[in-house]
Amino acid sequence: MEDLKRMAVFAAVVQAGSMTAAARQLGMTPSAVSQHIRQLERQAGVTLLHRSTRQIALSDAGQRFYVQCATLADAAQRARAELVAERQQPSGELRLSAPVGFARHAAPALGAWLARFPQLRLGLLLDDATIDLIQARVDVALRFGHLPDSTWVARKLASTPNWLCAAPRWVAAQPQPLQHPEQLSSAHWLALYRSGDALRTLQWRHRGTQALYSLQLLPHLHSNHQMAVQELCEAGLGVALLSAIDVADRVRDGHLVRLLPNWEMGLLDIWAVTPQRDAQPAKVRQAIAELQAYFAQLDGTLR
Repeated sequence: MEDLKRMAVFAAVVQAGSMTAAARQLGMTPSAVSQHIRQLERQAGVTLLHRSTRQIALSDAGQRFYVQCATLADAAQRARAELVAERQQPSGELRLSAPVGFARHAAPALGAWLARFPQLRLGLLLDDATIDLIQARVDVALRFGHLPDSTWVARKLASTPNWLCAAPRWVAAQPQPLQHPEQLSSAHWLALYRSGDALRTLQWRHRGTQALYSLQLLPHLHSNHQMAVQELCEAGLGVALLSAIDVADRVRDGHLVRLLPNWEMGLLDIWAVTPQRDAQPAKVRQAIAELQAYFAQLDGTLR
Protein backbone atom coordinates (compact mmCIF):
# COMPACT_ATOMS: atom_id res chain seq x y z
CA MET A 1 0.00 0.00 0.00
CA GLU A 2 2.89 2.39 0.73
CA ASP A 3 4.25 1.78 -2.77
CA LEU A 4 0.89 2.78 -4.26
CA LYS A 5 0.88 5.95 -2.18
CA ARG A 6 4.41 6.83 -3.32
CA MET A 7 3.46 6.26 -6.95
CA ALA A 8 0.48 8.62 -6.53
CA VAL A 9 2.77 11.25 -4.93
CA PHE A 10 5.25 10.89 -7.80
CA ALA A 11 2.49 11.42 -10.38
CA ALA A 12 1.27 14.50 -8.48
CA VAL A 13 4.79 16.00 -8.44
CA VAL A 14 5.17 15.59 -12.19
CA GLN A 15 1.72 17.04 -12.87
CA ALA A 16 2.19 19.97 -10.46
CA GLY A 17 5.68 20.78 -11.76
CA SER A 18 7.32 20.97 -8.35
CA MET A 19 7.40 19.23 -5.02
CA THR A 20 6.18 22.34 -3.23
CA ALA A 21 3.10 22.64 -5.46
CA ALA A 22 2.39 18.92 -5.15
CA ALA A 23 2.71 19.14 -1.37
CA ARG A 24 0.05 21.89 -1.27
CA GLN A 25 -2.32 19.82 -3.40
CA LEU A 26 -1.80 16.68 -1.33
CA GLY A 27 -1.91 18.37 2.08
CA MET A 28 1.64 17.24 2.86
CA THR A 29 4.91 18.98 3.69
CA PRO A 30 7.49 19.37 0.89
CA SER A 31 9.96 17.31 2.90
CA ALA A 32 7.45 14.43 3.16
CA VAL A 33 6.90 14.55 -0.60
CA SER A 34 10.64 14.55 -1.20
CA GLN A 35 11.03 11.56 1.13
CA HIS A 36 8.48 9.56 -0.88
CA ILE A 37 10.35 10.28 -4.13
CA ARG A 38 13.72 9.34 -2.62
CA GLN A 39 12.27 6.08 -1.30
CA LEU A 40 10.96 5.20 -4.78
CA GLU A 41 14.37 5.88 -6.29
CA ARG A 42 16.14 3.78 -3.63
CA GLN A 43 13.79 0.87 -4.22
CA ALA A 44 14.12 1.05 -8.01
CA GLY A 45 17.86 1.78 -7.99
CA VAL A 46 17.42 4.50 -10.64
CA THR A 47 16.95 8.25 -10.76
CA LEU A 48 13.37 9.29 -11.55
CA LEU A 49 13.68 13.08 -11.26
CA HIS A 50 16.52 15.48 -12.01
CA ARG A 51 16.25 18.30 -9.47
CA SER A 52 17.52 21.85 -9.37
CA THR A 53 16.66 24.72 -7.08
CA ARG A 54 14.03 25.99 -9.51
CA GLN A 55 12.69 23.02 -11.46
CA ILE A 56 12.45 19.29 -11.87
CA ALA A 57 12.84 17.14 -14.98
CA LEU A 58 12.02 13.52 -15.66
CA SER A 59 14.77 11.04 -16.41
CA ASP A 60 14.17 8.44 -19.13
CA ALA A 61 13.23 5.88 -16.47
CA GLY A 62 11.10 8.50 -14.71
CA GLN A 63 9.20 9.24 -17.93
CA ARG A 64 8.28 5.60 -18.43
CA PHE A 65 7.44 5.17 -14.75
CA TYR A 66 5.26 8.29 -14.76
CA VAL A 67 2.99 6.90 -17.50
CA GLN A 68 2.10 3.94 -15.30
CA CYS A 69 1.77 6.05 -12.15
CA ALA A 70 -0.53 8.52 -13.93
CA THR A 71 -2.70 5.64 -15.13
CA LEU A 72 -2.92 4.37 -11.56
CA ALA A 73 -3.83 7.82 -10.20
CA ASP A 74 -6.48 8.31 -12.88
CA ALA A 75 -8.02 4.92 -12.07
CA ALA A 76 -8.15 5.81 -8.37
CA GLN A 77 -9.80 9.14 -9.18
CA ARG A 78 -12.41 7.43 -11.36
CA ALA A 79 -13.08 4.91 -8.58
CA ARG A 80 -13.65 7.76 -6.11
CA ALA A 81 -15.98 9.46 -8.60
CA GLU A 82 -17.97 6.23 -8.94
CA LEU A 83 -18.42 6.09 -5.18
CA VAL A 84 -19.53 9.72 -5.04
CA ALA A 85 -22.03 9.13 -7.85
CA GLU A 86 -23.32 6.00 -6.10
CA ARG A 87 -23.84 8.05 -2.98
CA GLN A 88 -25.66 10.89 -4.76
CA GLN A 89 -27.75 9.22 -7.49
CA PRO A 90 -29.36 5.76 -7.52
CA SER A 91 -27.88 3.31 -9.99
CA GLY A 92 -27.09 -0.37 -10.38
CA GLU A 93 -29.29 -3.10 -8.90
CA LEU A 94 -31.43 -2.66 -5.78
CA ARG A 95 -32.07 -6.06 -4.19
CA LEU A 96 -35.25 -5.87 -2.11
CA SER A 97 -36.49 -8.73 0.05
CA ALA A 98 -40.14 -8.78 1.16
CA PRO A 99 -42.98 -11.14 2.10
CA VAL A 100 -45.01 -12.61 -0.76
CA GLY A 101 -47.93 -10.31 0.02
CA PHE A 102 -45.82 -7.29 -0.94
CA ALA A 103 -46.00 -8.32 -4.61
CA ARG A 104 -49.15 -6.28 -5.21
CA HIS A 105 -47.59 -3.24 -3.53
CA ALA A 106 -44.26 -3.28 -5.39
CA ALA A 107 -45.36 -1.43 -8.53
CA PRO A 108 -47.40 1.35 -6.84
CA ALA A 109 -44.73 1.79 -4.16
CA LEU A 110 -41.63 1.92 -6.36
CA GLY A 111 -42.76 2.12 -9.99
CA ALA A 112 -42.65 5.90 -10.44
CA TRP A 113 -39.28 6.14 -8.68
CA LEU A 114 -37.78 3.39 -10.84
CA ALA A 115 -39.08 5.15 -13.97
CA ARG A 116 -37.20 8.33 -13.00
CA PHE A 117 -33.89 6.45 -12.93
CA PRO A 118 -33.63 4.12 -15.94
CA GLN A 119 -30.09 3.15 -14.93
CA LEU A 120 -31.54 1.58 -11.75
CA ARG A 121 -32.59 -2.09 -11.72
CA LEU A 122 -34.79 -3.86 -9.17
CA GLY A 123 -34.25 -7.40 -7.91
CA LEU A 124 -37.39 -8.32 -5.92
CA LEU A 125 -37.02 -11.39 -3.66
CA LEU A 126 -40.41 -12.52 -2.33
CA ASP A 127 -40.52 -15.05 0.49
CA ASP A 128 -42.47 -15.26 3.73
CA ALA A 129 -39.44 -16.95 5.30
CA THR A 130 -36.66 -14.76 6.68
CA ILE A 131 -33.84 -14.28 4.16
CA ASP A 132 -30.22 -13.82 5.22
CA LEU A 133 -29.32 -10.34 3.97
CA ILE A 134 -25.63 -11.04 3.44
CA GLN A 135 -25.98 -14.41 1.76
CA ALA A 136 -28.69 -13.13 -0.62
CA ARG A 137 -26.88 -9.79 -1.18
CA VAL A 138 -30.00 -7.91 -0.05
CA ASP A 139 -29.85 -4.11 0.11
CA VAL A 140 -33.19 -3.60 1.88
CA ALA A 141 -35.50 -6.13 3.53
CA LEU A 142 -39.11 -5.44 4.49
CA ARG A 143 -39.89 -7.16 7.77
CA PHE A 144 -43.19 -7.26 9.66
CA GLY A 145 -43.76 -7.66 13.38
CA HIS A 146 -41.24 -8.26 16.16
CA LEU A 147 -37.60 -8.22 15.10
CA PRO A 148 -35.15 -10.55 16.84
CA ASP A 149 -31.87 -9.13 18.08
CA SER A 150 -29.32 -8.86 15.27
CA THR A 151 -26.59 -6.65 13.88
CA TRP A 152 -28.89 -5.38 11.14
CA VAL A 153 -30.12 -1.78 11.10
CA ALA A 154 -33.92 -1.39 11.28
CA ARG A 155 -36.00 1.68 10.47
CA LYS A 156 -39.71 1.68 11.29
CA LEU A 157 -41.84 2.62 8.29
CA ALA A 158 -45.37 2.30 9.69
CA SER A 159 -47.65 0.15 11.82
CA THR A 160 -50.79 -1.74 10.82
CA PRO A 161 -53.50 -3.10 13.14
CA ASN A 162 -54.22 -6.83 13.33
CA TRP A 163 -57.78 -7.57 12.24
CA LEU A 164 -59.71 -10.76 12.92
CA CYS A 165 -61.48 -11.62 9.68
CA ALA A 166 -63.83 -14.14 8.10
CA ALA A 167 -65.80 -14.44 4.88
CA PRO A 168 -69.42 -13.20 4.79
CA ARG A 169 -70.62 -16.79 4.28
CA TRP A 170 -68.81 -17.88 7.45
CA VAL A 171 -70.42 -15.05 9.43
CA ALA A 172 -73.86 -15.88 8.05
CA ALA A 173 -73.47 -19.52 9.11
CA GLN A 174 -72.91 -18.67 12.80
CA PRO A 175 -75.84 -19.48 15.12
CA GLN A 176 -75.48 -16.20 17.04
CA PRO A 177 -73.93 -12.77 16.30
CA LEU A 178 -70.36 -12.51 17.55
CA GLN A 179 -70.01 -10.23 20.56
CA HIS A 180 -67.16 -11.71 22.59
CA PRO A 181 -63.91 -13.57 21.72
CA GLU A 182 -64.95 -16.54 23.88
CA GLN A 183 -67.49 -17.43 21.18
CA LEU A 184 -64.56 -18.31 18.87
CA SER A 185 -63.15 -21.11 21.03
CA SER A 186 -64.51 -23.81 18.69
CA ALA A 187 -63.96 -21.96 15.41
CA HIS A 188 -61.75 -23.27 12.61
CA TRP A 189 -58.65 -21.11 12.72
CA LEU A 190 -56.38 -20.35 9.77
CA ALA A 191 -52.80 -19.29 10.43
CA LEU A 192 -49.35 -18.72 9.01
CA TYR A 193 -47.16 -21.76 9.58
CA ARG A 194 -44.46 -21.37 12.23
CA SER A 195 -42.01 -24.22 12.75
CA GLY A 196 -42.16 -25.75 16.22
CA ASP A 197 -45.07 -23.55 17.33
CA ALA A 198 -48.32 -25.49 16.92
CA LEU A 199 -50.39 -23.84 19.65
CA ARG A 200 -51.12 -20.14 19.29
CA THR A 201 -52.23 -17.66 21.92
CA LEU A 202 -54.36 -14.72 20.81
CA GLN A 203 -55.02 -11.71 23.01
CA TRP A 204 -57.74 -9.07 22.86
CA ARG A 205 -58.27 -5.73 24.61
CA HIS A 206 -61.71 -4.15 24.59
CA ARG A 207 -61.57 -0.67 23.15
CA GLY A 208 -64.00 0.79 25.73
CA THR A 209 -63.64 -1.15 29.00
CA GLN A 210 -59.97 -2.17 28.47
CA ALA A 211 -60.98 -5.70 29.48
CA LEU A 212 -58.49 -8.39 28.44
CA TYR A 213 -59.16 -11.82 27.02
CA SER A 214 -56.82 -14.52 25.74
CA LEU A 215 -57.47 -17.72 23.82
CA GLN A 216 -55.13 -20.61 23.09
CA LEU A 217 -55.84 -22.44 19.86
CA LEU A 218 -54.54 -25.01 17.42
CA PRO A 219 -54.88 -23.88 13.76
CA HIS A 220 -57.17 -26.05 11.65
CA LEU A 221 -55.40 -24.98 8.44
CA HIS A 222 -52.02 -23.34 8.08
CA SER A 223 -49.73 -22.25 5.24
CA ASN A 224 -46.24 -20.87 4.88
CA HIS A 225 -47.66 -18.04 2.68
CA GLN A 226 -49.73 -15.29 4.25
CA MET A 227 -51.62 -14.70 0.99
CA ALA A 228 -52.74 -18.34 1.00
CA VAL A 229 -54.11 -17.88 4.53
CA GLN A 230 -56.05 -14.83 3.35
CA GLU A 231 -57.46 -16.70 0.33
CA LEU A 232 -58.54 -19.62 2.52
CA CYS A 233 -60.26 -17.13 4.78
CA GLU A 234 -62.05 -15.46 1.86
CA ALA A 235 -63.21 -18.90 0.74
CA GLY A 236 -65.12 -19.25 4.02
CA LEU A 237 -62.93 -21.98 5.54
CA GLY A 238 -62.42 -20.29 8.89
CA VAL A 239 -61.22 -17.31 10.88
CA ALA A 240 -57.82 -15.65 10.39
CA LEU A 241 -55.79 -12.89 11.99
CA LEU A 242 -54.76 -10.65 9.11
CA SER A 243 -53.04 -7.28 8.89
CA ALA A 244 -55.23 -4.31 8.00
CA ILE A 245 -52.77 -3.24 5.31
CA ASP A 246 -53.47 -6.48 3.45
CA VAL A 247 -57.24 -6.64 3.81
CA ALA A 248 -58.60 -3.10 4.26
CA ASP A 249 -59.72 -3.03 0.62
CA ARG A 250 -61.17 -6.56 0.81
CA VAL A 251 -63.19 -5.60 3.89
CA ARG A 252 -64.33 -2.39 2.20
CA ASP A 253 -65.43 -4.32 -0.92
CA GLY A 254 -67.32 -6.94 1.07
CA HIS A 255 -65.07 -9.94 0.40
CA LEU A 256 -64.15 -10.15 4.09
CA VAL A 257 -65.78 -9.10 7.35
CA ARG A 258 -63.83 -7.71 10.27
CA LEU A 259 -64.94 -9.56 13.39
CA LEU A 260 -65.26 -8.00 16.85
CA PRO A 261 -64.06 -4.50 15.80
CA ASN A 262 -64.42 -3.25 19.37
CA TRP A 263 -61.78 -5.72 20.49
CA GLU A 264 -58.23 -4.65 19.55
CA MET A 265 -55.57 -7.26 18.75
CA GLY A 266 -52.43 -5.16 18.69
CA LEU A 267 -50.28 -3.66 15.96
CA LEU A 268 -47.89 -5.13 13.42
CA ASP A 269 -44.86 -2.92 12.85
CA ILE A 270 -43.38 -2.60 9.35
CA TRP A 271 -39.60 -2.27 9.16
CA ALA A 272 -36.97 -1.55 6.55
CA VAL A 273 -33.89 -3.56 7.48
CA THR A 274 -30.43 -2.95 6.00
CA PRO A 275 -27.06 -4.63 6.59
CA GLN A 276 -25.37 -1.38 7.61
CA ARG A 277 -26.13 2.11 8.87
CA ASP A 278 -23.30 4.22 7.45
CA ALA A 279 -22.46 5.13 3.86
CA GLN A 280 -25.67 3.81 2.38
CA PRO A 281 -25.88 4.40 -1.37
CA ALA A 282 -28.56 6.63 -2.85
CA LYS A 283 -30.58 3.66 -4.11
CA VAL A 284 -31.02 2.37 -0.54
CA ARG A 285 -31.78 5.73 1.06
CA GLN A 286 -34.28 6.71 -1.62
CA ALA A 287 -35.95 3.28 -1.71
CA ILE A 288 -36.61 3.48 2.03
CA ALA A 289 -38.03 7.00 1.64
CA GLU A 290 -40.30 5.86 -1.20
CA LEU A 291 -41.57 2.90 0.83
CA GLN A 292 -42.25 5.06 3.86
CA ALA A 293 -44.20 7.58 1.77
CA TYR A 294 -46.20 4.78 0.16
CA PHE A 295 -47.18 3.15 3.44
CA ALA A 296 -48.09 6.54 4.91
CA GLN A 297 -50.94 7.01 2.44
CA LEU A 298 -52.12 3.40 2.38
CA ASP A 299 -55.40 2.28 3.97
CA GLY A 300 -54.81 0.22 7.08
CA THR A 301 -51.61 1.84 8.30
CA LEU A 302 -50.84 4.07 11.26
CA ARG A 303 -48.06 6.62 11.04
